[in-house]
Amino acid sequence: MPGPPESLFDFIFFLVAGIHLFLAPFTKVEESFNLHATHDVFMYGVLPEGLKHYDHFDFPGVVPRSFIGSLLLGGALYPAAIVGNALGLLHSKLGVQILARLLLAAVNVTTLCILRRATSRRFGRTSGLMFTVLSCSQFHVPFWLSRTLPNMFAFPLVNIASTLLLEKGENPSARKAPTGNYETALALIVVAATIFRAELVLLLPGLLIEGLWRGVSPPRIILTGAISGVVALAATVTVDSYFWQQWPMWPEFQGIWFNVYEGKSEDWGVSPMHAYFSEHLPKLLLGSLPLSLIGLADTGVISLLQPWIAYLSLISLLGHKEWRFIVYAVPIFNIAAARGAQIMLRSARSGILSVVARLALVGLVLGNLLATGLLTYLSSVNYPGGNAMLALHAALPAVSKVHVHIDNLAAQTGASLFTQLYGEPSGILPHPLVPWEYNKTEVVVDYAPFSHVITERPASALPGNWAEVASVRALAGVQVPRPGKLLEMGTWRELPRTLVRLEPRLWILQNRW
Repeated sequence: MPGPPESLFDFIFFLVAGIHLFLAPFTKVEESFNLHATHDVFMYGVLPEGLKHYDHFDFPGVVPRSFIGSLLLGGALYPAAIVGNALGLLHSKLGVQILARLLLAAVNVTTLCILRRATSRRFGRTSGLMFTVLSCSQFHVPFWLSRTLPNMFAFPLVNIASTLLLEKGENPSARKAPTGNYETALALIVVAATIFRAELVLLLPGLLIEGLWRGVSPPRIILTGAISGVVALAATVTVDSYFWQQWPMWPEFQGIWFNVYEGKSEDWGVSPMHAYFSEHLPKLLLGSLPLSLIGLADTGVISLLQPWIAYLSLISLLGHKEWRFIVYAVPIFNIAAARGAQIMLRSARSGILSVVARLALVGLVLGNLLATGLLTYLSSVNYPGGNAMLALHAALPAVSKVHVHIDNLAAQTGASLFTQLYGEPSGILPHPLVPWEYNKTEVVVDYAPFSHVITERPASALPGNWAEVASVRALAGVQVPRPGKLLEMGTWRELPRTLVRLEPRLWILQNRW
């Protein structure tokens, strides 16, 4: 009996990514550079007269980032926005932000779907199905697929490279991908490391071992890496020197120099060497972790994981650790987990072992969904800056003369350029009758010139005479109710509100001159 069509699996990927996007449409500070660069490419264009309005000249960040991802996204956003506007689907600049994120999610999801199809061809349809179920029931990757981190611009290149390494070629009995596949995969990783995320260079030693095992000659490996590296370097230096107005500008090299050579990344915290294996990977994989260990029974899975185990081992030598530095490994471990689930089901086809295996698999997926549901809810109530911007615009007429200051917390938790609904320019949307002024200056001594402020302090704590327009609540902590409280039916109906503590985090104040 035929199973569900392949297109259904693809639809599930797109649906899950879209749900996460619309539940949390705002962005955090980690995403701000590429999001604002996309905004400026879309709104101002790329000619020199528009470049002077770009946000990064006033707020460059700690280290430069490449404009290439934002340039591609902003370029694709313009025709998509024209179509969306013609269909009546765009009503504000925030809608353009959501559309930009949808486009990025579409690229990343498409590459996951391509990887999933390769998984089905390599290990069977059951593995492809389990790859979909496990990937979509996790939190981090679906939640971040649409977010403009540099990691998410590198993510599709890594997924395509992984697909090429997974393919066996025309010979179904082959255990190795064709040489051309390996060389293309190597080139994609080099490009991703050179332009978007320098830490991916640590994947190259594992890929070197993989290439030698596949029979690729060392000179050919070196030549492939050198050519792709030179092309990528020429692209990033050319594009980023123009947009940063500095020559030569290689953003990822500056990032390596600042974070690794000067050791500045350790200012953001140092984790023990085992943290990626003991903390971050389990958090990213959830129920896929034990299944991936079962998948190691297949030598093909061991070959697939080898470069990533080497990568995780090498990056563990760096003191500062974050989950986003290893997020690229999640799809590969999910393939191993999908194969592990397939092995587990086939090894226990009848009797009590079959029941235990199926129950264990269902339990792992349900555990994923429970954890993901809670994490998604916690994340959705953790963007007070974005909600404050919407509340400000809803509270005042569009024709008001407003000069608003946005403080650091608001700017870091969702108050992006796309939420400046009445600012200049408006792009393809109707131009505001009275453009508002938005100010993000970090240190303000005198608040008197501002008509409104979005601040962490209530009116009584701010110098001058201020009236509260609104307050915005956001995540303030998680609390576990006492066991007796959990037994009450009303508590279960209100479980998210019972577990999560929300408190006022931002105030919108009006100056009473």
